[in-house]
Amino acid sequence: MTKDRKQRIPRALYERELLRLQAELVKLQEWVRGEGARLVVVFEGRDAAGKGSTIKRFTEHLNPRVVRIAALPKPTERERGQWYFQRYVEQLPAAGEIVLFDRSWYNRAGVERVMGFCTPEEHKRFLQQCPIFERLLVDDGIFLRKYWFSVSLAEQERRFRARIEDPMRRWKLSTIDLESVSRWEDYSRAKDDMFVHTDVPESPWYVVESEEKRRGRINMISHLLSSIPYQDMPRPAISLPPRPPSSGYPRPARRLQTYVPDHASTLRAK
Repeated sequence: MTKDRKQRIPRALYERELLRLQAELVKLQEWVRGEGARLVVVFEGRDAAGKGSTIKRFTEHLNPRVVRIAALPKPTERERGQWYFQRYVEQLPAAGEIVLFDRSWYNRAGVERVMGFCTPEEHKRFLQQCPIFERLLVDDGIFLRKYWFSVSLAEQERRFRARIEDPMRRWKLSTIDLESVSRWEDYSRAKDDMFVHTDVPESPWYVVESEEKRRGRINMISHLLSSIPYQDMPRPAISLPPRPPSSGYPRPARRLQTYVPDHASTLRAK
């Protein structure tokens, strides 16, 4: 067991702070919507490093019409013939929107490079174009935040084994994920090379130590909130309108409708 896992945050403390941060995320959402701002958050990192669970907590209390998750599948044949960044551009936010990239254009610097899904020339071109592409986004007023979730080899393997043994999470394991076990150093080399070229002042990388998921989640959300100049937007007073008196409209008989069976009534406390 690693030092970080020994120092696991107590659940009660974690849940209290997470709820506080989620309330701040609601304020951030309302500020983005009210100000017409655009926010892009890139989630990258090792397989099983906690990106998905962090996104889940991030969006738990937010409006899906404002906050959208972009998790693109592998490119189609047509998309392979496009400029590499083109299908990601289509996912960028309009005014008043937040987009969370659950993996992003950095696929080319990671899995595509390691697994041979792109040529060395395509990889080189990506490293040259990526800082330029991101500079264009920032220059146009988009808030761009990039997070790399870091986890040790031993902890990644422990999480993989836990997924294999859990039928509710086994779907999370793909053949590419399993391949990453034997290609740990290849992914390390690819990540380090990526950082050399793309960790630039206009769009820096922020590393999230995710050996302990609770700590990683609240650290990432707290940092994001501290990096955006959002404000608590004034909220209009809300009151329920008076219900008008009945006009005598006769409702159809309940027996004419098909109801969902009452499964709950069959449950018995243990």
